[in-house]
Amino acid sequence: MEGPEVPTEHLHEQMHEHAHHPDSPSWVMGVALTSALIAGLAAVSSLLAGHHANEAMLEQIQAANRWSYYQAKSIKKNVVESKIETLTALGQKPDTSEEKRIAAYDEELEKIKKEAEEREHASNAHLKKHEEFARGVTLFQVAIAVAAIAVLTKLRQFWYVGIFFAVVGVYFSLQALWLSI
Repeated sequence: MEGPEVPTEHLHEQMHEHAHHPDSPSWVMGVALTSALIAGLAAVSSLLAGHHANEAMLEQIQAANRWSYYQAKSIKKNVVESKIETLTALGQKPDTSEEKRIAAYDEELEKIKKEAEEREHASNAHLKKHEEFARGVTLFQVAIAVAAIAVLTKLRQFWYVGIFFAVVGVYFSLQALWLSI
């Protein structure tokens, strides 16, 4: 699974153009630099969001594989139990090794179940990290768009709003990193 794209090339070109016009306010260069920094943060967060989405999917696949293995062992155990019941119903004494096989299956089933649940938990943890990084990427994109509006309208207040969105994006990305610890 790929991470979210950050389509900011066009905005960067426009801001760069406006920054070099003689009639541009002096703060426009700051907007351009801020936007470039935010784009870098967006790229890193996007990469990490994609990584955790992939890891979540891989862990879920491995959990499904463990559950399939659990089901196969459970069927084998049921076959042995049916064999014992059939022999008992026919008045024959089942071999004691069959009871040992059932006990071994019970132990294996518990171990397999634990592994599958651990994989599911790991998948959910990666998915949570992916969601937090994706929120950060979204806010970084909004921040860049708002910064572009600031340059196009020559209203400095939009730049501040863009910085606010970027700060919230940093919060979500740091939240995701915190979940990784």
